Amino acid sequence: MATRPPANAALLQEVDDAVRKDALDSFARRYGRWIVALVVAGLLGFGGYLFWQNQQLAAAGEKGEALVAAFDKLKGGDTKGASAALEAIKADATPAYRAAATIQLANLRAAEGDRKAAATLLAAVAADKAVDQSIRDMALIRQTALEFDTLKPEVVIARLAPIVGSTDPVSPWYPSAAELTAIAHYQAGRFDQAGDLYAKIAKIKDIPPALQSRTIQMAGMLGVDAVEDRASTAAQKDGQNAK
Repeated sequence: MATRPPANAALLQEVDDAVRKDALDSFARRYGRWIVALVVAGLLGFGGYLFWQNQQLAAAGEKGEALVAAFDKLKGGDTKGASAALEAIKADATPAYRAAATIQLANLRAAEGDRKAAATLLAAVAADKAVDQSIRDMALIRQTALEFDTLKPEVVIARLAPIVGSTDPVSPWYPSAAELTAIAHYQAGRFDQAGDLYAKIAKIKDIPPALQSRTIQMAGMLGVDAVEDRASTAAQKDGQNAK
């Protein structure tokens, strides 16, 4: 015969759920903006590396030389001169150079605190079909991160859905897009979906340690054991490699 649960078991469960929700809400209020800021910082860092690659490829041609010169001005501290040079390239250049100049201008506007202007510049890159899709995806994620506090969760989720839902091939920007989407689900009260998405990010093998730690922690707070899931995924990959 099964043992009947105590009469107050349901009440205790409700209290436990309420305490967990209060803890999660407190965490979101205290650290939500910092999480978004970390996402933005990571994207800015990778964007800088991407621009350096563009500089290396811009060895020939007038626009390539102009782009390198603009970066040299920026490196030398001539922000005003660099901005003017980048504006000229943005107005009259091939798609690749135009995108590079526009994204760097967005970096400058963001550094100056003009998030709205930076987001507008990034939106232009994201909408430019002549630009490589991976660059457009990066611009869209950074635009969304800069605008995050002004957007409804549903807008964030819908905007990033093509990247988060990509499977063939998976977008290289998936982790960043998925984290912003998970935050949006959390803000909308969809804790199960947020937890599942954090766990999916944590399963990715080669993500930065800070992102891995953050997503495992968030998944755990939302009731998903991402540590065990990650260990299982790694074991499966090791087994496949051994074959």
